[in-house]
Amino acid sequence: MQAPDLPAVSVVIPCLNDAGVLRTCLASLAEQSMQPAEIVVVDNNSTDNSAEVAAEFCAKVVFEPRPGIPAAAAAGYDAAASEIIARCDADCILPPNWIQQLAEHFAADPQLAAVSGPGRFYGFSPWLGRVLSRIYLGSYYQAMTLALAHRPLFGSNLALRTAVWHEVKDAVHREDPEQHDDVCLSAHLGLDYRCAWDRTLVVGMAPRAVLGGANLARRFRRAFHTLAVHWQAEPPWQRWVRRFRDIAGAAAAPARD
Repeated sequence: MQAPDLPAVSVVIPCLNDAGVLRTCLASLAEQSMQPAEIVVVDNNSTDNSAEVAAEFCAKVVFEPRPGIPAAAAAGYDAAASEIIARCDADCILPPNWIQQLAEHFAADPQLAAVSGPGRFYGFSPWLGRVLSRIYLGSYYQAMTLALAHRPLFGSNLALRTAVWHEVKDAVHREDPEQHDDVCLSAHLGLDYRCAWDRTLVVGMAPRAVLGGANLARRFRRAFHTLAVHWQAEPPWQRWVRRFRDIAGAAAAPARD
């Protein structure tokens, strides 16, 4: 049930041959303390029954023929009808208060453009899952913060205002399947919009990213490619200069009554 003072939330889930894990993800969304206004599952050329699984849970199914998560995520954002767009992966397991916690962030701060939180690998013992998650995500956050001059969004666990998406949707690289869509979105939001990080907003995520050298190599390759594309427009040293100028300008601005 949605609280009357909280904005409606659409959930976007890019999907490619993920029927089994998608069912678990959608089941976790069905148990939310605040139900999403809609769930948009983007079928990115699946050959399994992912679309049928989505339909079982009354999700809106959008077909995106262009390969790659950037195109699929963007198609889902385009189709979302609510004030807030939440994004997770098909293999995520969402905590029961995930939707409500996201909505509360935007209700509390009308200037907030996006919010993100961490993930924790499931399928391991609790201590090993925490350790692997901290190593994997800690390395991601540190490297991308240096490269972008701000903390990045995390694609498995983020939300943004629909109005903000429409402001940047023509700038993101949806046609490039080798980009990390969350890093691309971060590059276009981080220095120009107010973005928040909530360490208590934790989602469960499958360990596919850390299983096998080929998976890790592909993710690193895509990370370097994504950064290289964005650095052509604004290299990291220019981004840091702009960030410090913005901080200095905000500090020098007169206080408002």
